[in-house]
Amino acid sequence: MSSIIDVRNVSKSFGHLKVINDCSIQVKEGSITGLIGPNGAGKSTLFNIIAGNLPADEGSIHFAGEDITNTPADQLFHKGLLRTFQIAHEFSSMTSLENLMMVPGNQSGESIINTWFKPGLVRSEELQVRQRALDVIDFLSLGHVKNELAGNLSGGQKKLLELGRTMMANPRVVLLDEIAAGVNRTLLQDLIANIQRLNKELGYTFLVIEHDMDMIARLCNPVIVLAQGAVMIEGTIEEIQNNAEVVEAYFGPEVH
Repeated sequence: MSSIIDVRNVSKSFGHLKVINDCSIQVKEGSITGLIGPNGAGKSTLFNIIAGNLPADEGSIHFAGEDITNTPADQLFHKGLLRTFQIAHEFSSMTSLENLMMVPGNQSGESIINTWFKPGLVRSEELQVRQRALDVIDFLSLGHVKNELAGNLSGGQKKLLELGRTMMANPRVVLLDEIAAGVNRTLLQDLIANIQRLNKELGYTFLVIEHDMDMIARLCNPVIVLAQGAVMIEGTIEEIQNNAEVVEAYFGPEVH
């Protein structure tokens, strides 16, 4: 597999604190790659730099061969690079179905001129978007809450809805930030199964930050371990779990 995300020698400081230190990672197209590390390792900062939410001080980021260094998140969205958040960002006063229908950009109905002079086009496009949203809801088995206000959903249902919102944009790469946080074990199984389906059936590439090692073990290959803003090791979950440096980074040196 070729690399779809290529992070090259990226550094980021906040004042005198260097959070990302000459960091380089590659995400292979079609993979589900895990990004783990102890608290303060720089995972979220690196994620935000890749996603266009923070500028890098040094280095470059390439997406599908294109230099996207410091490209804003809204522009990356249209290139097919999307992210989710640890806390779901739903429109709480809109239904689940309406949340999904909001995603596609450049809809004809956004223009007041079209609503006046091209109402047929607007209606036709809206029906297409609605059908797409219903297909996504069916894929994620959310039909029982499609007309429920998103603010009333459980934490796990909101995470599934956020995954559905990425599907509405037909992404190439999805950055998943702590998607298991606040999700009960039953819905977590649904999340894992849907991520695997999106990867295998639709070819989505995923980069996953996650503290739930069981989820990382079930989903991710390879796994990249970040420590002090740089890559410590990359490998299978078995190689990571059996690496003494990783154990020490997480738990400190062994006490005798």
